Amino acid sequence: MTIESGLEKKLKETSSSRINSDKFSLNLKISKLKRNTHILSKNYDIKKYLDSTKFSFSEQYQELIPKDTPPYLDNGEKYVERIARALAFFKQCSLIGPSGTGKTHIVYLVCELAGLPMWEINCGLQTSVFDLFGRYVGLGKENWIDGLITSWCRHGGILYLDEANMMKQDIATRLNPLLDQRGHMVLTEKDNEIIQRHKDAFLIISMNPVSSEFAGTKPINAALRRRMSVWLNFDYMSVGQKIDEKEIELVVRLTGIDHKSAEIIIKAGAELRKQYKTGELSYGPSVGDLINWAKVVADGTTIMTAAEETIITLTSDELEVQQIVKKIIQKFLDIK
Repeated sequence: MTIESGLEKKLKETSSSRINSDKFSLNLKISKLKRNTHILSKNYDIKKYLDSTKFSFSEQYQELIPKDTPPYLDNGEKYVERIARALAFFKQCSLIGPSGTGKTHIVYLVCELAGLPMWEINCGLQTSVFDLFGRYVGLGKENWIDGLITSWCRHGGILYLDEANMMKQDIATRLNPLLDQRGHMVLTEKDNEIIQRHKDAFLIISMNPVSSEFAGTKPINAALRRRMSVWLNFDYMSVGQKIDEKEIELVVRLTGIDHKSAEIIIKAGAELRKQYKTGELSYGPSVGDLINWAKVVADGTTIMTAAEETIITLTSDELEVQQIVKKIIQKFLDIK
C-alpha cells in the first residue's frame, strides 16, 4: 500500500463515519477525546509551549491526532516538555537513541497533548519522492494528489521522520528550504508551485546511532543537521548494572506478576540491552517487549518458557544467538 493510498483510505473512512454518524454521537466522541487528553495532560506541563486550544484543524485532519497514548515514563528528564519547548522555539527537533527507547511513543504523546495531527514517515522504507511530495494521477494534469510532506506543509501538524539517517539524499535536500528562514517548499512536480510552510507545521526527526549494527544508517548531511536546533538523547531505563526500580514497578502494575519475577525480567533485559549496545547482540528489548514477556509469565508460565516464546526468538533467528540469550536469562534465574 502506498503512503497516499493509506492516507486516502483513512480520510475516506473519516468522511464515511462523519456521514453515517449523527450530530450527537460526533459530539460525544469529541467530548470523550477532550476528557482523555485532559486527564493525560495533568502529568505534563506543555501548555505554555504548545497550547492545544490555540490550534485549529478541519475535522478530517483532527482524525490524524493520536488518541489514548500511554504516558511516557522517564527518569526526570522531562522529555515531553523539552520537545514541546523545542517545537515552540525552533519549530523542529531531533531525537536520537537505540531502538526501543520510546522515541516514537513520545512523539505520539506530544501530538495528542498538543492536539496536533501527526504525519508519520519511516525513512527506512522504500518511499519515493512522488510518495512524499505528490503526483498527478490519470491522464493529463486534472488530478493532483499531495504526498505526506506536501499535505503537512499545507495543513500543519507534526511531521515525524523516523529513522531519518536512512533518508534518501534527494528527499533531505528538498526539506532544506522548509527548515530555514525561507520556510517554503518548491513543488517541482507541479509546475514549481511554491507552498509556504503552515504556521503550525512542526518537524521531529528520530534516528538510531550511526553504527554497523543499524544497516543503512549514515550521518545526516551537514545542511540538515544545521537546521535541527535541539538534539535530545534517549536511552533505556535499565541497562547493564543500572536497574531502574520504576521500570520494575511498571511491569508489576501492567501485568500483575510478583515483584521478584519482574525484577528478574528487568535485570535480564538490562543485560541484553547492554550487549545490544556493545554490538554483541542484534536486538535490545524495549519496555514493551519485557511487558509482553511478563504477561505470559502472569498467565502461569515459567519465566524461561515465557522467554522462549517472546524475548529469545525475538532477539535473533539464529539458533546460536538464541542459546546465548537463553544462557543470559538462566544466569538471572540461578541467582534469584
